[in-house]
Amino acid sequence: MKPENLVYMANQIGKFFQYQKKDEIVPGIASHIKKFWDPRMREAIFAYIDQGGDGLDPYVKEAILHLKEVKNPAETSFQGT
Repeated sequence: MKPENLVYMANQIGKFFQYQKKDEIVPGIASHIKKFWDPRMREAIFAYIDQGGDGLDPYVKEAILHLKEVKNPAETSFQGT
């Protein structure tokens, strides 16, 4: 899948969650992507974010970075996620 399509889809998810309470936006986006995106799509967006993540909304970018950190727990500063 083209990165532009993944960015568009991720930002659409972000638009849906933007009306949630502020502390629920990032977890909501991350949860949706984790539950409904194929692992290959997640790997592609992780690779895209490694290249800068241009075009991703800030909350979406934060959610994807969190998912990437959880995937590689040795690299995260969070405990228990």
